[in-house]
Amino acid sequence: MEIKRVGSQASGPGPEEYFTGMVRVDPLFVAPEPARVVGASVTFEPGARTAWHTHPLGQTLVVTSGCGRVQRWGGSIEEIRPGDVVWFAPGEKHWHGAAPATAMTHIAIQEKLDGKTVNWLEKVSDEQYLAAS
Repeated sequence: MEIKRVGSQASGPGPEEYFTGMVRVDPLFVAPEPARVVGASVTFEPGARTAWHTHPLGQTLVVTSGCGRVQRWGGSIEEIRPGDVVWFAPGEKHWHGAAPATAMTHIAIQEKLDGKTVNWLEKVSDEQYLAAS
């Protein structure tokens, strides 16, 4: 058994190359091998979002506060709120982030495949992000 105490892992900013706006990443866990699961709590300030990306084994998001947006490539932008659970299939191109006027926090859970959890792609343009406004 292992307990990760609150405050024992440093928060960090979402890297500018993969995020637009102010984003804070709070690591939650990296399961030891042979398990592959990784989790983090991610907070997006209003208007902040990820770049387009995929996950080799998929991703689950659990919204814990605020109001956000998610979109898969070719689909419409969907609003997400606390208690919503979002699943992106392996290889599904998508993005997620806060609503324009409201911050949003979610727990992101994904698995590593050959040591990799995400494949980052191009940034979401303001035009793409604001398409639902």
